Amino acid sequence: MPHLPIGFGRLERTDVRMSPHLLASVRAATLAGDVPPEAPRAVIGASWERTLGHGVDPDIGRHNGLLGADEIEHRRRSTPIGDVLPVLREGLVSVADAAWHIMVVTDAEGRVLWRDGSHAVRRSADRLGFAEGASWSEEVVGTNAIGTALITRAPIQVHSAEHFVRTHHGWTCAASPLHDPRDGRLLGVVDVSGPAATVHPATLSLVSAVARVAEGELRSRHWASVERLRSVAAPLLAGIGGQALVVDRNGWTAASTGVAPAERIALPASVAAGQMWLPSLGLCRLEPLPGGWLIRVGGRERPPAASRVVVDVSRPAGWTVTVSGPAGSWSQALSPRHAELLYVLALHRTGRTAAELAGDLFGDPSRTVTVRAEMSRLRRNLAGVLAHRPYRFSEAVEVELLRPDRLPDLLPHSVAPAVLASRAPG
Repeated sequence: MPHLPIGFGRLERTDVRMSPHLLASVRAATLAGDVPPEAPRAVIGASWERTLGHGVDPDIGRHNGLLGADEIEHRRRSTPIGDVLPVLREGLVSVADAAWHIMVVTDAEGRVLWRDGSHAVRRSADRLGFAEGASWSEEVVGTNAIGTALITRAPIQVHSAEHFVRTHHGWTCAASPLHDPRDGRLLGVVDVSGPAATVHPATLSLVSAVARVAEGELRSRHWASVERLRSVAAPLLAGIGGQALVVDRNGWTAASTGVAPAERIALPASVAAGQMWLPSLGLCRLEPLPGGWLIRVGGRERPPAASRVVVDVSRPAGWTVTVSGPAGSWSQALSPRHAELLYVLALHRTGRTAAELAGDLFGDPSRTVTVRAEMSRLRRNLAGVLAHRPYRFSEAVEVELLRPDRLPDLLPHSVAPAVLASRAPG
């Protein structure tokens, strides 16, 4: 498949809502492998290239069926988004309904869990398969605000022929990702969609603002739950000798005794009661509590050093780092920024200075303060694995980097120069 000619042409600066014919000609030429009259927006061109790799039909897309009612209800109960659904509805439904739009909320896989707004538009959406239980990921329906926001992890508006699938060209969509403030995990997307002719320039800003309000509500609920756990933890720790902490299920510290308090303890992806090695604490014993864990620190002794690290960025989302050694194996999910950092360090085993990493990530070697702060967090989580001066994986550690089969799928959210260079063909 040829590399699509994407760039920073006039469409990056033009109000594309005023150029439906131009958008259609840009799409037609680009997908045909010809030189378009203008380069598509970079985010759209990159999405078209990913979509072509997925084999999506540009005329009708492809659909993998709707989830059943029981599965939809299970997913609704399993996501924190349900807790802030009233915030999303209050901020968006009345506006969407008045503008002949609908509000759509999906999970992190792009499955539609809730729809609300104009009845007429919902009927039109049904004819496209844009219904509760449908998948609106790029792999299924190509470039669209929901699927592309899930990949880029940034708010986006996709208008008319910027959609990959021709039958979607009569629509305009604005979407913003929703993250769990406890761990940065991507929860899903909130979207406002409707007929292309009714697009409003403020829609994307509104959707983004309401998404931030919803995340703020989740943050408030999180700290309230930590405070409740603290009320349980204080009398419990008072009767414990030695070093111990009480943390919530995401590792946020509610109380501690005999150990320097840390705001958060990095927990592995899978936590179970019993003895466990935690990089920042050493060997510990974990006991379950309602809403969290009691961590008894078994002294500061350290097990033998880790011998192997696997940095897995092979998927468009869900990146992990796994550390193995005589003490066992420990795996943790990576945030987008930490995935970028470990990817770069895995490429450069001799190490990178803070200035070099700042250039790799931001294209600006002066942003060393940000790099040092992120590396400090990473080194706390991966004690004994990462060294500094320069930043690098320890020499005694074997490092395996798992990359995707297709270049466009490498950390597709990232605009870091080092990642963009790795995605470039040739």
